[in-house]
Amino acid sequence: MTTADNVSSIAILGAGQMGGGIAQVAAVAGIDAVCFDMHQTSLDKTKALHEKLMARAVEKGRMEQGDADAALARISYTTDWDAMGGAGWVVEAAAEKEALKHELFTRLAETFDDESVVLATNTSSISSTRIAAAAERARAGAGERVIGMHFFNPVPVMKLVEVIKGLATSDEVTQRTIDLSVRMGKEPHAANDRAGFVSNRVLMPMINEAFYAWMEGVAEPEDLDAIMTKGMAHPMGPLRLADFIGLDTCAMIMDVLADGLNDDRYRACPLLKQRVDAGRLGNKTGRGVFDYSK
Repeated sequence: MTTADNVSSIAILGAGQMGGGIAQVAAVAGIDAVCFDMHQTSLDKTKALHEKLMARAVEKGRMEQGDADAALARISYTTDWDAMGGAGWVVEAAAEKEALKHELFTRLAETFDDESVVLATNTSSISSTRIAAAAERARAGAGERVIGMHFFNPVPVMKLVEVIKGLATSDEVTQRTIDLSVRMGKEPHAANDRAGFVSNRVLMPMINEAFYAWMEGVAEPEDLDAIMTKGMAHPMGPLRLADFIGLDTCAMIMDVLADGLNDDRYRACPLLKQRVDAGRLGNKTGRGVFDYSK
């Protein structure tokens, strides 16, 4: 039986913030990481970021130069789907769109026929059970290998991994996911497969309510965030956190909550949707609630 201890390589689908971070922590833990993305520009950007972060870790004395070089050497970057074929574990870190994840897991089930290969999803809100069902339709038994493995941004810093067992997920796969999370230096905690799980079921309605408070004139963004940081000891205000996460991601998660819980009170605030429609998505576009262009 393949255990977390003898997983030697991980394939990561998606070279964005999350996928790049997962590849980095895997490599630091001594695991080869194959970072796949359809866009070479995304891969180039992630590779440059890895080099920058490793150099900073050495400069600050958190890592020896030899260890940083070894970790960087463990990460490969590819636009070739077939280059992932030899991996012993897969983590999907694509956009938070259910149709896309179903498409990817259909293809993953067809590609990885080895029953020991876990097919994990970094989804932050979408049902692991429904994602597993897409894999099961493509290959009988594949649904047992699908599990939610939700890392948090920034991945190299945040310790939590939310582990979400789908209806079909085997107990063995769940335990292996917990064990691998620990091996990667994380602290895993289990959540049941309900819309938003624990983290976003609690966090996103708070962020959405902050947008409503702004829209209804309760306070301006700077004051609203200051009250939450200084009065509630939050490390970051909800509106600045929304910018950091991505306003489009926040809106998508709210819609997942509304659909999954069958309750329209979870729909994204009109002011949040307006920002998304305008392309003001937060840090990644230079402007969201706040202006980062300077």
